[in-house]
Amino acid sequence: MIRRSLPAVFAFLLASPAIAAPAGQQTLFSFIKPTDVVKVESEQASFPELTAEPTAEGEVLRRFTFNAAEHPSLRLAPQSGDWDWSQSGAVSLRVQNAMDWAITLNVQIESRDGKILTSHIALPAGPAQTLLVPLAATSPLARGMRAGPPMPVSLDGQRVLLAETVSGELSAAQVSAVILSLDKPAAAQSILLGRFGVQDAASAQQAAYDGSIDAWGQYSRGQWPEKISSDQQLRESAKREAEQLKAWLGKRPQQDRFGGWLNGPSFEASGFFRTEKRDDRWFLVTPEGHPFYSLGVNAVSAWQSQTYVEGRESLFQKLPKDDEALAAYYGKRDSRSSTGASRGRAFDHGRWFDFYRANLQRSYAQPCPAAAAPSAAPAGAAPATAEVAPCPKAALDEQRWAQHSLDRLQAWGFNSLGNWSDNTLGAAQRMPYSLPLSISGDYATISTGLDWWGGMPDPFDPRFAMAAERAIAIAARDRREDPWLLGFFADNELAWAAPGNEPKARYALAYGTLRLTTDVPAKRAFLKQLRDKYRNQSGLSKAWGIELGAWELMEDPGFEAPLPSAEHPQIEEDLQNFQRLFAETYFKTIADSLKWHAPNHLLLGGRFAISTPEAIAACAKYCDVLSFNLYVPEPQQGQDFAALRALDKPVLISEFHFGSRDRGPFWGGVSEVYKEEERGPAYAKFLGKALEEPVIVGVHWFQYLDQPATGRLLDGENGHFGLVGITDRPWQGFVEAVRKANLKVPETLLGKLTNKAPAKPSEGGGEHAGAGDAAAGGPGGAGGPGDGGAGGHDGPGDGHE
Repeated sequence: MIRRSLPAVFAFLLASPAIAAPAGQQTLFSFIKPTDVVKVESEQASFPELTAEPTAEGEVLRRFTFNAAEHPSLRLAPQSGDWDWSQSGAVSLRVQNAMDWAITLNVQIESRDGKILTSHIALPAGPAQTLLVPLAATSPLARGMRAGPPMPVSLDGQRVLLAETVSGELSAAQVSAVILSLDKPAAAQSILLGRFGVQDAASAQQAAYDGSIDAWGQYSRGQWPEKISSDQQLRESAKREAEQLKAWLGKRPQQDRFGGWLNGPSFEASGFFRTEKRDDRWFLVTPEGHPFYSLGVNAVSAWQSQTYVEGRESLFQKLPKDDEALAAYYGKRDSRSSTGASRGRAFDHGRWFDFYRANLQRSYAQPCPAAAAPSAAPAGAAPATAEVAPCPKAALDEQRWAQHSLDRLQAWGFNSLGNWSDNTLGAAQRMPYSLPLSISGDYATISTGLDWWGGMPDPFDPRFAMAAERAIAIAARDRREDPWLLGFFADNELAWAAPGNEPKARYALAYGTLRLTTDVPAKRAFLKQLRDKYRNQSGLSKAWGIELGAWELMEDPGFEAPLPSAEHPQIEEDLQNFQRLFAETYFKTIADSLKWHAPNHLLLGGRFAISTPEAIAACAKYCDVLSFNLYVPEPQQGQDFAALRALDKPVLISEFHFGSRDRGPFWGGVSEVYKEEERGPAYAKFLGKALEEPVIVGVHWFQYLDQPATGRLLDGENGHFGLVGITDRPWQGFVEAVRKANLKVPETLLGKLTNKAPAKPSEGGGEHAGAGDAAAGGPGGAGGPGDGGAGGHDGPGDGHE
């Protein structure tokens, strides 16, 4: 790479007016009239012209072009010494995207001691703006949410683009360089530059957040077709939807009462859901013996949409007063947690408000007479009872909400209730439902690094077996003979590995176990496995290529195993053997207990967000179905389906979604598209690709509702990926596209089936294939972590989630 030092003096235009610098800004350098106080260098990039140019708005800026290269960059540094920015809040740069599309601009701020701050800026097409990059690490989590409001914002009549996520560390008194760059542009990309300096960022941060949420929980500064501006508009929209649902419900395909297709081949009716392979394709089979492809929706609930308001009341334009009827939707909670999902988040406890349920009242309840309005409820109190506040209670009639939600799902072509859906929906006996086995207890846990929902449960700990038995007994109680129950999930998104492909991530469970003390049952199991194989430290030292003076050294906390190598293949083999033993012990413990408590029901797998081959194989051995949470454009990009087909087990996609940032909530989800109109085609493509895989027996969308714009209670997630918005209004174009795709499923699959029964009935349907086999070696029993079923998606990003 050639580094070019640019001339110290540029020609510039004088005819057009310049935009005044914001109050409090200290300009260090101007690209229009440069001086030699700043050293300007470029790599694989350049100023293509010697003169500046006027923009459409009359501002004079200078063009800079990043070439199609690996990492084109522009570096700004002091001519001598360092910059002391210890009294400033942010780097300031007047910049305009010269392209007709958004680009991602990387900003890196370095200090003399090697510390670095980094930020990735979504630079939209359009007029110039002042970019502010704070001089300290920050993110929207500091405001209690996953993503912040759209940028830019207006401040003193100017467009300001605030970098809301900045990572790393900086010594602000000795700043040595600021670097702008792009990552691998496929073609030349240009920006226009003006003033460069420093200024305070507090006013911009306040302007971005304050008053950003309106009375209905919507983003106050955006506009979109479904946006609500009055309670009357809510009620009118609800009436129009009722008419549409009636028409759509009359056009459903012929089905049995469980949603199985009647115009297809018949299967044996067992009275419960089961799996069967027919013509080289796996199917779910309804209790009445009809083919069933599970089109499900997660988190169909009216009780998961609260958002914390305490301490950040300035974000909300209008919250109910304590003597108003809608004050019934206040409450209190504490969501503080040490999990990776909550790390760095503020505003995670205290008083919350539920905009969704308040909007249900606005939409469906008769106006409250003044005399019927409830008195102020104490903070944290449950909604008032019917005798005290009949209007709020009437608005939240669970049966009305449940029947309406079921009407919607069936009208839109869905046939299943996914994880974390409200119990009243399954009890209505209109759609099959699934349940999580959320196992928690005081058993040992193992950290694999990120630990998004907590550490891995130690299945060798006898306390895990007891916790699993308790959780399964409670979950199966009163459901043992329920034919509407599709099955149980074995927890959710456990940390089987760490993110990444390097060995330390791939074998994070094994490495993490060896670092622990021997009072952790999993470490004792690992050491026993190694000792049974190598007998003593000499055998292990030779196999691993290390000098282990005494076996007891492995028992010490912090022991670090060597990385796998071609010279010592036994290292990787031993790591794999332990992770296989761990996974088989975990899934066998759950399968054995469920076989006892609910022998007729399916074990639907572990809802993998991150996994290892050993975990997937163990899940296939002991569960009836494999389940994966996949946030990718199509299933085949998230898993190796050739390997899954070799396991010969049905697969359920237990979570997927596509979100955008143009309908209110600030986050586009784990799998994001550019705009709302792209969500429907993305759904149709994902479902179409899933239907191509003969092992996939269903897909479950995450989730029914948009998350609150200011973040859900659990972890601050605030995504727009619902079928329905916070105002309880469906996203019309999206649900129409979803319905169209869902209704094509029977014609796609049924033509490929025959009535010919398999020579030998397949395992499944509550049999928990392999559940009676012993785990491969090692101690028996089980053990496990706390709070593995915390709920929600978002794996580590991917998460989820």
